[in-house]
Amino acid sequence: MQIRQLNPSDKEGAVRWDAFVYACPEATFFHRAAWQGIIREVFRHPTWYLYAEKNDEIVGVLPLAQINSLLFGNSLTSLPFAVYGGVVARYPDAVAMLEQEAQKLAQELKVDHLEFRNITPRHSEWPTQDLYVTFRKEILPDVEANMLAIPRKQRAMVRKGIKNGLVSNIDTTSDRFFALFADNVHRHGTPALPKRYFDCLLKVFGNDCEILTVTGPDGQILSSVLSFYFRDEVLPYYAGDDEAARDLAANDFKYWELMRRACERGLKIFDYGRSKVGTGPYAFKKNWGFEPQPLSYEYCLYKRNDIPQNNPSNAKYKLFIAAWRRLPIGLANRLGPYIVRNLG
Repeated sequence: MQIRQLNPSDKEGAVRWDAFVYACPEATFFHRAAWQGIIREVFRHPTWYLYAEKNDEIVGVLPLAQINSLLFGNSLTSLPFAVYGGVVARYPDAVAMLEQEAQKLAQELKVDHLEFRNITPRHSEWPTQDLYVTFRKEILPDVEANMLAIPRKQRAMVRKGIKNGLVSNIDTTSDRFFALFADNVHRHGTPALPKRYFDCLLKVFGNDCEILTVTGPDGQILSSVLSFYFRDEVLPYYAGDDEAARDLAANDFKYWELMRRACERGLKIFDYGRSKVGTGPYAFKKNWGFEPQPLSYEYCLYKRNDIPQNNPSNAKYKLFIAAWRRLPIGLANRLGPYIVRNLG
């Protein structure tokens, strides 16, 4: 068995990489080879896409990217801008060899820490971030059965959106989505990812990346979500809402429409994604009848004594968040990409 590195320009290698990812039960959408180009081209971070090869066959992969920031530290992560990552492999010895290579690389790069965004635990002896959980649930084969599976109070909100005459459509560009997304994160005091990132996602992933936008009967743009599709799963990943969306139940209607369409496409899993424990999104997803599943983000610490907390829940960012909310949104959208690229 050999550990090799996928060259970003190696199209044949990327095809082989993705063939393994689609066949490996533990692999996720974020293990796809195309993320290497997105991270390098949009965010300008160096990447190392390691794979284990045995008898000319890929038997394990580990995507890694380095973020070296004066503000937020120097890290090697699998994978920045993703909720899932870490090693996926066919054999235990492939897992061990890939992780050993990652630790060797981390020390060569002199990073502060190495992070694996695992779904399930691998190393009980490593420090673990317990801030995040994920929410996944089976999509039933019948549309009405999915409606009835939603708890009563949340189901009433979905029906309210339907009664309000809301309409969902699939967008071919990120324009309407980005306007809502940028405004939404600005109201919460956090920088927005650049629009060209979302344009890149649509271009690179094609039919596996889709934007659903909800409008009112008068055409008012209310709510939008960008989702990924992987095997038989749908993953709503980025979203934004107008302030009028709450009263019209547009956010509730949006996720129902995504679930309904996924059911009609024959998909099996609705992955509601990552949320911080105790937050509004966490409560919202539980209201849909989803149960939280802990994520096991594991760390090797080299130049620090504790796990980094580069998220809005960290009290030290309170003043920054308050100041960011006061910025004109045009200025915030110009400055935001320079900050958020270093958060991952």
